[in-house]
Amino acid sequence: MDRRLVEQAQRGDEDAFEALVRATGDRCVGIAYRILRDVDLAEDAVQSAYVSAWRDLRSLREPDRFEAWLHRTLTRACYEEARRSRRFAANIRALPIESSYAPEDVLTVVDRDQLDRGIRRLSVEQRAVLVFHHYLGLTLPEVADRLDIPIGTAKSRLHHATNAMRAALDADARTALDSRERPA
Repeated sequence: MDRRLVEQAQRGDEDAFEALVRATGDRCVGIAYRILRDVDLAEDAVQSAYVSAWRDLRSLREPDRFEAWLHRTLTRACYEEARRSRRFAANIRALPIESSYAPEDVLTVVDRDQLDRGIRRLSVEQRAVLVFHHYLGLTLPEVADRLDIPIGTAKSRLHHATNAMRAALDADARTALDSRERPA
């Protein structure tokens, strides 16, 4: 991240902050979506994070660490959005009707669907660790720093998330196998 832009934004330069938003926006939406598993909630969390970032930017002591600081702000916004959305969870999604699929496309859709169901079963805190570790490719110490949690907590959440994902995928596989073995 351009240190000069961060310093200008800290001094109240809206154009500099807008440039920072443009530079980080797509990645932040990707992170929020992967944590929250809902486009609308992700967009709300990103917007909330940027509002908080603009308000609190002057308190950032190390401009070189802007992106890590922003990710912590975004993660907190995702946690808040997840808490708020639990009260109103309808979980109804309209799926687009596709005209035709190639056999390999169906397999990837099924795989993606299984992964999505497994990820939805995780807590938002576990999803955050998975996203920062696997989607962003950060090491566990970097994940702990971005999420502002101890390294042991990051390791524990990743371990439990991985085990929960494995159990969810195994359960889905057993269910699919059992439904094929039942006589008609």
